[in-house]
Amino acid sequence: MENASDTTGINFILLGLFDYTQTHLFLFAMVLMAFLTSLMGNTFMIMLIQVDPQLHTPMYFLLSQLSLMDMMLVLTIVPKMAANYLMHSRSISSAGCGTQIFLFLTLGGGECFLLAAMAYDRYVAVCHPLRYPILMNQKLCLHMTAGSWLLGGVDGLMQAGATLSFPYCHSREVNHFFCEAPSLVHLACANTMIFEFFMYVCCVLMLLIPLSLILASYSLILAAVLNMQSTAARKKAFATCSSHLAVVGLFYGTIMFIYMRPKSYHSGANDKVVSAFYTIFTPVLNPLIYSVRNKDVKGALRKWLVRHF
Repeated sequence: MENASDTTGINFILLGLFDYTQTHLFLFAMVLMAFLTSLMGNTFMIMLIQVDPQLHTPMYFLLSQLSLMDMMLVLTIVPKMAANYLMHSRSISSAGCGTQIFLFLTLGGGECFLLAAMAYDRYVAVCHPLRYPILMNQKLCLHMTAGSWLLGGVDGLMQAGATLSFPYCHSREVNHFFCEAPSLVHLACANTMIFEFFMYVCCVLMLLIPLSLILASYSLILAAVLNMQSTAARKKAFATCSSHLAVVGLFYGTIMFIYMRPKSYHSGANDKVVSAFYTIFTPVLNPLIYSVRNKDVKGALRKWLVRHF
C-alpha cells in the first residue's frame, strides 16, 4: 500500500472545465482569447501608467498593481489548464498543485485588500481633496500595496502548506480545472474539520474586513457627493468612483458566491463556471472598465496612439 502521509511525487487529476465536444472546443477557444486579451490589456495598462506622467498618482499606482495581480492570476490558472486540455492530460504534480494554491490565494487575498486601499484613495480624493497629497502620500500608498501582497501571501502560504500536509490515500481526482484548497481537502483521508473551519474563518476575514472598509468609504463618499452644490462636481465624483465600484462588484460578487455559501448549495459544475468567470474573464474586464470609464486613461491612451501612430 502507498504511504498515505507522503504527497511527494503524487500527481493529482484535474477533471477540468471542458470535454472534447464541438461546443466545448469553441468555449475553450473563447477562454484562450480571453486569456490573451487579459494579458495584453493588463500589460498595456501597466505600461501606460508607467510612461504617462499624468498617471503618476496613488490612484493609478494602485490600479497598476491591480493589473499586475490580474495578469499573474490568469498566468497561474490558464496555461496549465490549456496544456492539459491540448495534450489530453489531466495530471498535475503535488508541487504544481501547491504552487497554484499559494499563488491563487496570494493574488485573490491581495486583491481584496488592494480594492479596499483603492476605496480609501477615492474617499480621500472626494471628501478631503485639499489634503489628498498629505493623507494619500507615496509612503502610505507603498505601505498599503506591500501590506496587500503580504497579507495575501501569508494566507496563501499557510493554506497551501496545510492542504498538502494531509494524507491523500484514495481518489486524487479534483473536481475543478485548477488546484483549489477546498477541492483538495475533500479528498484527504484524515479528519479535516478543524482545518475547514480555519479556512472558512480566513475566507470570511479576507473578504469581509476589506469589504467593510470599502462600504464605509463609499458611504462617506455618497454622503459627501449628495451635499455638493455643483452638479458638475457631483458628476465628476460619480464618474471617478463608478469604475472602481464596477470592479468591486464583479470581484466580490463572484468570490462570495463561491466561498460564502453553505455546503449544501454547492454544485461542482456551477462552481467551476463561476470560478472561470472571476479567474479568467474578470481580469479581461478590469482594464476595459477603467479605460472606457476613465477620462485620464482615455486621454493617456490617445496621446500614446498619436505619438506612436
